[in-house]
Amino acid sequence: MISTQQAMNFAQGWIDAWNSHDLNRIMAHYADDFEMTTPLVVKLMNHPTGTIKGKEMVKPYWEKALTLLPNLKFELIEAMSSVNTITVCYKAILGKRAAEVLFFDSNGKINKSIAHYNSV
Repeated sequence: MISTQQAMNFAQGWIDAWNSHDLNRIMAHYADDFEMTTPLVVKLMNHPTGTIKGKEMVKPYWEKALTLLPNLKFELIEAMSSVNTITVCYKAILGKRAAEVLFFDSNGKINKSIAHYNSV
């Protein structure tokens, strides 16, 4: 079980990493077999399932996103905890709000995420 305080601490560090635009710092939060699902993969990568698997496949997507959005800045709204997952609610890009469910492996790394947006 992840406590509310642990969820908030992790979420703030995760947001800070994204706001740094340092891809290595961002990638440090994720397991090598990381899998992500987001509607932005459909839009930016023309990938119909919205899912990318493996850090080596995710990295080019994030490089492209950081290049296209040089002013990217997330703002933490809330983090909610559960068993081996947290949901991070934040102000995202282009005025959108996001809720991202982060699943953790036994090493405390994110091995799966599913992102939700109020509009895409």
